[in-house]
Amino acid sequence: MTLLGNLLIILLIRHDVHLYCSPMNFFLSHLSLAHIGSHSFTVPKMLQNLLTHPKHISYGGCLAQMLFFLGFGNTESFLLTSMAFDHYVAICLPLCYTLLMSQRHCLLLAMGCWLLDFLHSLLYTLMMAFLSCASREIPHFCDLHLLIKFSCSDTSAIQMTTLTKGNVTMVGPFTITLLSYILIFCRVIKIPSAAGKRKAFSTCSAHLATVILFFGTVIAVYVRPSSTYSGAKVRVMSVAYTAVTPMLNPFIYTLRNIMMQQSLRKCIRVKSACRETLTSPGFFNFSQVILMVKRLIL
Repeated sequence: MTLLGNLLIILLIRHDVHLYCSPMNFFLSHLSLAHIGSHSFTVPKMLQNLLTHPKHISYGGCLAQMLFFLGFGNTESFLLTSMAFDHYVAICLPLCYTLLMSQRHCLLLAMGCWLLDFLHSLLYTLMMAFLSCASREIPHFCDLHLLIKFSCSDTSAIQMTTLTKGNVTMVGPFTITLLSYILIFCRVIKIPSAAGKRKAFSTCSAHLATVILFFGTVIAVYVRPSSTYSGAKVRVMSVAYTAVTPMLNPFIYTLRNIMMQQSLRKCIRVKSACRETLTSPGFFNFSQVILMVKRLIL
């Protein structure tokens, strides 16, 4: 469900030029790609541990998983912040929207999210690779706090890095997102018509639900000292943002996005028109070809 749902979002946005030219949908396609990446590097091993024995992952495998998982996960946080900024500009600065959210600016912003976050995850992975570990097999679940807990080396430096960089890469984007929505709310309550207020809140509702689910669990897991780490609770919250959030993302955005629904209906009509034409006895007939073209246009 996660892979098919997020792939559907990417294909719809890339297929429909009207969707792709929208900055919000452009960031949504990158968010779906990040969800696919983080999901693919964590959930298969999680499912294997649920079904087989012994329930562990090798130390090298854990480092490789952490490299990609932190990279994709941090990219999600910055992309969600970019989407919040897009909402802020659209509602609070509509006259500057075309200039600030141009296709070039959106592309540079997305590239910056991917590059900075993978450099950040590479730093963590290299620091963890130089630590000695009493056990080369991590039980059941691979997590940054677990690696620190199982290490026999001095981890004070990496714990300080985890706490400070966690504030920068998680609390920072969350604060910017929260500030954007505070400004949006102050702007929306000044709209005189009730219909305008409902439209503005409806535009932000899908993104806001994803923000609360993602940032709430991630901040609860990572932005705290490793000494307060509780394996059982953290595993439950980790499952929330590694498995639940990517799975709910397609439902949240396709059910609340009118443009996405229209594009999906259009693709279904095109498929039906092609199937009817190809299965008809005289589909090489010129009139049938004209009919198929009309259906595609409409």
